[in-house]
Amino acid sequence: MLGGQSVRRISPWSFARLFLCKDTRRLCQLCRGLRLSRSQDRSLTKECQHLMMALKRSNYDADPMLKACGIQIAQNFTQIEGRVLPAPKLKAGNGEEFFARNGRWNIARKKLIRTSSVKRWSVVNFSARCDLRGLVHDLKRVATGMGLEYEDPHTVIEESPSLRRAPVARRVEEMFAQIKAKLPGAPLFLLCLLPERKNCEVYGPWKKKCLADFGIVTQCLAPQRVNDQYLSNLLLKINAKLGGLNTLLQIEAARAIPIVGKVPTIILGMDVSHGQPGQSDRPSIAAVVSSREWPLISKYRATVHTQSPKQEMMASLFKPRGTEDDGLIRESLIDFYTSSGKRKPDQVIIFRDGVSESQFTQVINIELEQIIEACKCLDDKWEPKFTVIVAQKNHHTRFFQTNSPENVPPGTVVDKQVCHPKNFDFYMCAHAGMIGTSRPTHYHVLHDEIGFSGDELQEFVHSLSYVYQRSTTAISVAAPIAYAHLAAAQVGTFMKFEDMSDTSSSQGGGHTSAGSAPVPELPRLHEKVRSSMFFC
Repeated sequence: MLGGQSVRRISPWSFARLFLCKDTRRLCQLCRGLRLSRSQDRSLTKECQHLMMALKRSNYDADPMLKACGIQIAQNFTQIEGRVLPAPKLKAGNGEEFFARNGRWNIARKKLIRTSSVKRWSVVNFSARCDLRGLVHDLKRVATGMGLEYEDPHTVIEESPSLRRAPVARRVEEMFAQIKAKLPGAPLFLLCLLPERKNCEVYGPWKKKCLADFGIVTQCLAPQRVNDQYLSNLLLKINAKLGGLNTLLQIEAARAIPIVGKVPTIILGMDVSHGQPGQSDRPSIAAVVSSREWPLISKYRATVHTQSPKQEMMASLFKPRGTEDDGLIRESLIDFYTSSGKRKPDQVIIFRDGVSESQFTQVINIELEQIIEACKCLDDKWEPKFTVIVAQKNHHTRFFQTNSPENVPPGTVVDKQVCHPKNFDFYMCAHAGMIGTSRPTHYHVLHDEIGFSGDELQEFVHSLSYVYQRSTTAISVAAPIAYAHLAAAQVGTFMKFEDMSDTSSSQGGGHTSAGSAPVPELPRLHEKVRSSMFFC
């Protein structure tokens, strides 16, 4: 048990699992379309009844193909047993400890546990309509209440109206020309106001210029409906990017995490982001985030590479160049060593996102082997223990409570009946769904040399849903996976891939995997921000 807390077992619940085939596509659509109206006149119980009625009306028992195959579709949903894991105790500043309620907590009137100082900073405005003076005043006021040391900005730089329709590259270059002219030195932090909330064309080139070229931490926002809650959420991101921590698990702060807290352990989150449909020539982006400052499990850094389009298996975990390794894992291992008191990790826990059951063997034979080779390249006598876990969200399994209009509570775990009879897998719904049906995450343990018991691993994964520094809620997947997704998405916006050349990276030319065409590499992050949570 994580933290010595007992697991509250509950009486058997009624859950529903939708067993899908091509003839149940309509039923699948009904499930995905479950949403409560604003008046909440309908309950999930009624939705369950509608689904059961649809299942009976389909009359699958009369289907000749199913009969020929000897398949029978039950008329009722499967009744299974689940349990609820208790929320871990959290710790804020000034020694305050508290529990999350229904997967959420409030940081109002609380101090952050490790605050950063916001000094030598400025505001830049890319033609966004906003009361800048009021925004800066309110931001500083909210920051002071959270325990952050916030100086007044050195200056506020407005974009020239004549540049609003200029090419993006010119707008970014002109803004940096103003920064150099008006500031005595390089700023440590820039608050950037954008005119559009989503898909702003300035975002990618601006991030690339700040993070790769100058090593400046930056936070972008589109100032619409700004209030204290919005500013509090913004400051959570800023504090994490500048090296602070917002909250910690109580057992994490006490250095008492079972198994992980006793032996130096690095946690890796791995994900691959692909181009949108129709962008078959866009390189895929592989991201690896890794924990640092052991025994903490709340602080991470990220490394990102490009690889061949639509290739799901990571090709750059171990990338030998002569006698050196230029892969994603080496940098993570070295950072862990330097940030954890010069300790090498004796345990490696890998969370992999985005792979299907048909690719599980490849994860072990290709990706895990690359990680092992990266470890041997650093020290051929070093043999850490590995645990590999795959997280899946792209499935159609849903759970319902009997006679209740609410979602299943945060911390719900199901590891019987609907799981594999031999393999180690389980469903977890760690978050509190807003409305409708919460989608659980399906975790598959492909390889476990560390020797977790079922309860220990489920408690550990559940706790990792509470260390996400961007929000004050438990999230639906383990935080390293969410961070890997964010890192790949953000670095992927650095520049348009069709304009990248094979020599655009400071690391050298494009790289390939076996049998694949060369792809351009992304520029390396500046050393000032390379180990930061820039993606937060």
